[in-house]
Amino acid sequence: MKFTLRQLEVFVAVAQQESVSRAAEALAMSQSATSTSLGELERQFDCKLFDRSGKRLTLNALGRQLLPQAVALLDRGSEIENMLNGKSAFGSLDLGATLTIGNYLATLLIGTFMQRQPDCRVRLHVHNTAHVVQRIAHYELDLGLIEGDCQHPDIEVQPWMEDELVVFCAPQHPLAREGRANLARLTEEAWILREQGSGTRLTFDQAMRHHVEPLNVRLELEHTEAIKRAVESGLGIGCISRLALRDAFRRGSLVAVETPDLDLRRQFYFIWHRQKYQTATMREFLELCRSETAGVTRSDDIVLPMIP
Repeated sequence: MKFTLRQLEVFVAVAQQESVSRAAEALAMSQSATSTSLGELERQFDCKLFDRSGKRLTLNALGRQLLPQAVALLDRGSEIENMLNGKSAFGSLDLGATLTIGNYLATLLIGTFMQRQPDCRVRLHVHNTAHVVQRIAHYELDLGLIEGDCQHPDIEVQPWMEDELVVFCAPQHPLAREGRANLARLTEEAWILREQGSGTRLTFDQAMRHHVEPLNVRLELEHTEAIKRAVESGLGIGCISRLALRDAFRRGSLVAVETPDLDLRRQFYFIWHRQKYQTATMREFLELCRSETAGVTRSDDIVLPMIP
């Protein structure tokens, strides 16, 4: 073969970063070595893999065809290297998770997985749904665990389990005594909500889509813990996953408000790129997630052991 795995590694990094300098940084190589490696690959086959606009490089049609094949070959090469080194077939796993899953579920699942596969190295990246989907589409992550909708044509989406949002308030808030609220009552309140682009906000907005009056959104925050603290402080009411509120409801520091007018149910999903080679690590982690949550009706019913 005329090409090397290093050349493919450089090609994939440049495709993901759209920049030779950023790819060099990601690979811990010099910029000149990165540029030379990419240039040699294109010269050897008398082809161009990128459209160049200033310092930005964007995959052309041939480059887009090559990318999934190059990623798959590098993944398989890593498995072979582990085998030859006498290690487990389970290598590294780059996992993306949205905030609710990442903060309240993924770390426990990863802990269980690493107990079973101690040689495996897992990197968890926690972002909102839009960001995780984007990184899966660019082959920057192996798997995604998301709580929002994904309609990307290149991404495989599989349902995992049901989740439910809940409106909540501080114990001293009038709604805490009332226990429930209709749509008209909810519109009178100040809201503390997740940011646009998050799965939580998308579910909330869909549930409120028939209400034409604009809500009084006092704060938009990127983290569920920040929303909980703001609601506890009396700044307004919020709406996030029951899973994220489970401990607060038990302590009584926050109170659930029943909302019969709103359908706040949603799904958690597994996502991965349709053309990505599924490594043994990916398959094993998916199987663990499914087995550990088998029979669970809703996310806040999950009981996972704490990792010592």
